[in-house]
Amino acid sequence: MTRLSRPARVLLLGPPGSGKGTQTERLLKRFAIPGISSGDILRRNIKDGTDIGLAASSIISQGKLLPDNLMTKVVASELHRRRWLSPSTSWLLDGFPRTQTQANMLDEKELEPANAGLNFVVELRVPEDVMVERIANRLVHVPSGRVYNLTYNPPKVPGRDDITGEPLTRRPDDDPQVFRKRIKEYRASTEPLLEYYSKTTTNVLWSVAGETSDAIFERLETEVVRRFGEKADDDDAGVVAAADARSEAAGAAN
Repeated sequence: MTRLSRPARVLLLGPPGSGKGTQTERLLKRFAIPGISSGDILRRNIKDGTDIGLAASSIISQGKLLPDNLMTKVVASELHRRRWLSPSTSWLLDGFPRTQTQANMLDEKELEPANAGLNFVVELRVPEDVMVERIANRLVHVPSGRVYNLTYNPPKVPGRDDITGEPLTRRPDDDPQVFRKRIKEYRASTEPLLEYYSKTTTNVLWSVAGETSDAIFERLETEVVRRFGEKADDDDAGVVAAADARSEAAGAAN
């Protein structure tokens, strides 16, 4: 695990099947960056019965999408709770913002006043046929959210979750035809968002293309280090310091 030399506030963007969840998980582990998921935050607020959670629950129960201002409040409340609205903090946003309106609200109301704007927005580009193949082979354990792929991450027992043994299912929208429609909808909503980040701040938006998660992460990892630097964590630093001390002692003895 490596820590970054400079604060990194990161947003990953990618259509369903692009491996965004995999890249997020790898970044969090590789660079010790904390992250927040808008979906997880929303579910917790609903479970805890907070004002935001009650408002969201009422809207969801009517089958409606949450308005941009409410989603912004959900994420902003978590940033405040964790005291991350500071220019010296590093963090990664997962699942938000998804539209230009959300991005503008988050910037104007929360990030810019705290001088804590996003400084690295990553666009994942994966061939559509590759994403469709991934989705067609995907199985999920609904209670836990664990995801399997019949090609490169199959369950140990066919059709069963590795941990609980419970049955795995396919998401209704993982049908290839439905999925291609979702990709078109994603691109339509994301293009204005990408344009927003390309114009608002210099050199924040960066695109990476590849057919496999490993190939993409190799390039992503290199770019993160190039932009933000890296330093050894405390344990590594202690090892280096001890080695230096031994070297100095040996030199003095000679």
